[in-house]
Amino acid sequence: MKRQSISDIRREYTLRSLNEAEIEKNPISLFEQWLAEAIDAQCNEPTAMTLATSTFDGKPSARVVLLKELSTDGFTFFTNYESKKGKQILQNPYGALVFYWPELERQVRVEGVLKKTSEKQSDRYFSTRPEKSKIGAWASPQSHVIPSRKYLESLKSDFQEEFSGKPISRPPNWGGYTLIPSVFEFWQGRPNRLHDRIQFSFLNDNWEKERLAP
Repeated sequence: MKRQSISDIRREYTLRSLNEAEIEKNPISLFEQWLAEAIDAQCNEPTAMTLATSTFDGKPSARVVLLKELSTDGFTFFTNYESKKGKQILQNPYGALVFYWPELERQVRVEGVLKKTSEKQSDRYFSTRPEKSKIGAWASPQSHVIPSRKYLESLKSDFQEEFSGKPISRPPNWGGYTLIPSVFEFWQGRPNRLHDRIQFSFLNDNWEKERLAP
């Protein structure tokens, strides 16, 4: 059977529209609404977000992480500070997020500055993780080259033995980052590729809203 050409793969977006006159004036409130709708619609991994970071000279990289806290401060995720993303954030604090919910024909882009969370906030979240995930945080030298899977399993066993019968504390090189937003873009799929795109920019202590061409 002949395989379909990549260039022929397309879908028509028809579900709904996005009218700037009818939506929330605060983009964080609008994002909370869209996220709740994605959860209610049982979208696959609704809190998954692509995080883009770069080196000091602008060489980018991206990966998918999970949103774990959302507040008026911004979007918080947790990771190993010695990972590739952690090293890049240290070099260049500017980052970007993309959420994509194909079931709702929606995506949201967010740009801003990344800052470490407090140790208290990192401790609080770490305490909620399953025990095996806590051990995993200790065992994985994230983003570093390792000789084999067996080596990783051995580290896991070592830390399981070390913490046997004891509370598992947070590793000192593991914690959170919050992306403090300065730009949002809400994208709603529309027919004929004439999509709705509404951008919010934080200027002069206010969110300014405008429509972008698709």
